[in-house]
Amino acid sequence: MEVIEDLLLGFRVPVFARRAKRQTAAHPKFYFFDAGVFRTLRPKGPLDVREGFEGAALEGLVAQHLRAWIAYGNRDAKIYYWRTRSGVEVDIVVYGEAGFWAVEVKNSIRVRSEDLAGLKSFAADYPECEPLLLYRGSERLKIERIRCLPVDEFLRALKPSRRSIASP
Repeated sequence: MEVIEDLLLGFRVPVFARRAKRQTAAHPKFYFFDAGVFRTLRPKGPLDVREGFEGAALEGLVAQHLRAWIAYGNRDAKIYYWRTRSGVEVDIVVYGEAGFWAVEVKNSIRVRSEDLAGLKSFAADYPECEPLLLYRGSERLKIERIRCLPVDEFLRALKPSRRSIASP
C-alpha cells in the first residue's frame, strides 16, 4: 500500500477518533487516485450490484475534490472517515482549523431517512460539526440540522478560494 501511495496511485483515509464516545473501526479506508480507475479495476461479477460500486466511485470522487480543496487552499485540515464497530458510518470527516464537517455521499436521487442515520449519530457525538449529505438529486434541503446538497453543485462550487465546503 505504501508503494501505491508513493506512486500517487491511491491514498488512505484514517478513522476519526478524537474524543470518541463509541468504539471505532481500526483500519483506514483506501481510495484510488481516480474514480474511473476504481470503476475499471474493481472486480465485477453476477453477485455485484452496479449501484454499490458506483456509490463508492462517487464517494472517492468527493474525497479527491476535498483533498484538492485542502491542498490548493493551503488549509489546515485533514480528511478522515468515521465508522463505529456496530457499523454506523460517515463517509468523510473534514477536521482542522479550516472547519469541521461530516459528509455522507449517496448515489441516489432522493434523500431517505435511513441516509441520514450516520450523520445524526456523528452529530450527536460531535455537535460542533456541520453535517452534509451529498446526493444525485437536484434540490437543496435541510432536514433537522443536516444540509442536503446536490453533489454536482457541491463539486462545481468547491474552489480553493472558498472558505467553507458548505457555503452557498
